[in-house]
Amino acid sequence: MTGRTSSRRGWKILIFLLATGLLGAGGAALHAWWPSGESSSVLTVRYRTGAAATADVAKPWLEIINTSGRSVNLSDVTLRYYYTAGGGTAYGSNCVQTSLGCSSVTLRTAALEDPAPKADHYLQIGFTAAAGTLKPGGTSQGIGLQLYRVDHRELNQADDLSFDAKSTTYQPSKLVTAYLDGTHVWGKEPNGDTPAPAASASASASASTSASASASGGAPAGVLFDDFDYTGPDDPALAANGWTVRTGEGGPGIKDTWSKQGVSFPAGEDGRAGQALRLRAGTDGTARGTRQAEFHRTRPTFFTGTLVARVYLSDKPASGADGDHVNESLFAISPDHASPRYSELDYEYMPNGGWGRYGPLLDTTSWRNSERGDRVTSSHNQKLGGWHTMVITAVDGKTTYSIDGQKLFTSGSKHFPREAMTINFSTWFVDLPFKGARSWEMKADWMYYRAGKAVSAADAEKAAARFEAAGTPYLNTLPKS
Repeated sequence: MTGRTSSRRGWKILIFLLATGLLGAGGAALHAWWPSGESSSVLTVRYRTGAAATADVAKPWLEIINTSGRSVNLSDVTLRYYYTAGGGTAYGSNCVQTSLGCSSVTLRTAALEDPAPKADHYLQIGFTAAAGTLKPGGTSQGIGLQLYRVDHRELNQADDLSFDAKSTTYQPSKLVTAYLDGTHVWGKEPNGDTPAPAASASASASASTSASASASGGAPAGVLFDDFDYTGPDDPALAANGWTVRTGEGGPGIKDTWSKQGVSFPAGEDGRAGQALRLRAGTDGTARGTRQAEFHRTRPTFFTGTLVARVYLSDKPASGADGDHVNESLFAISPDHASPRYSELDYEYMPNGGWGRYGPLLDTTSWRNSERGDRVTSSHNQKLGGWHTMVITAVDGKTTYSIDGQKLFTSGSKHFPREAMTINFSTWFVDLPFKGARSWEMKADWMYYRAGKAVSAADAEKAAARFEAAGTPYLNTLPKS
């Protein structure tokens, strides 16, 4: 009789939980209440796919649940998602959405030392200290990721070990492995290894933050970094990370010709790991047949401090005849041209000159008012085809432009920024001097901004290298406005 009464009471509690929605969010909220059958595991990983087996981009969503009896620092947690690269093809990855903040997620693709059927590579997911802690029964909630070929060809995920076409809602997946302080605690590795006993794994859970986590989570406040690992101009991660591709009307150059067609993300500098932003402007010599390209922050970002970008400037067209007055630009600008506090800081490289001047020509310009033409500029007759580290430093009432550590120009307090500006990359035509199809390109391998501080080119390059080594394609520790 007692047992029957307890059973009825348990069912009433379950019905109440169902009615009040506590079984929502894929059941994540109940891990502290009801053992899942995996209660001997320190961590449980749940998975769902947001893409079919054949797709341009793999879209794994992962959730980490702390099924131990103690708190776990996410900076001590590593996940591995296994796939087949097919002939060693380069893959890229990024974070699209997570309540943890994509800046706190690290991503790295690597080859397995011992390839297995349906697994010769893996995507490793880690976390910085900013990701925080999971309490017992706590969940990371969904972490939306993208995995894709850098050549942007179609994927066949049926050959990928961790992919499951049937998992369109969150399900525990042993095909994704989890590690806590380097100890294997969840899932089955491609070689068949299974997790260590729960007792030793639980002991590992109480360990201090790992060195690798502290290295990747040690970025100072006031930093924006992007390695430009994106699938294309329509990648949802662009908006999530505060970027947009210009498609609107207006100038400069050939008005109303801005198009996303010229924005892509090929392999990075010298074809090494990672990707680069590529801006291609093309024309047939007519306004109707012209497409210009611009990529910029969606909100004002740069006020004072240092903006650094690793940029490829072109001296020759990517296709067609030479001779265009093309402008390859890195600049910061007020969103409103009529603003009483208007500010603009420009690099403009014109390999063939422009506006009646002979090239190659690099203009460095600080603006106070675009409508009245209030600016100071310095022109440099330099041939700059190739990769360069371009720096704009605005501190202590002075703005300095330098390339590869060489100072080019300094403007004073009258033309110092008076309000926050967007960061922009652009390739456009000053005019159309002849007919015939041709195109021009500029690229950016990475961008680094440090708010309020002067940073040398060498120090920015070291910081970019550290972020890349830590698997941090995007980082934003700027104050939230």
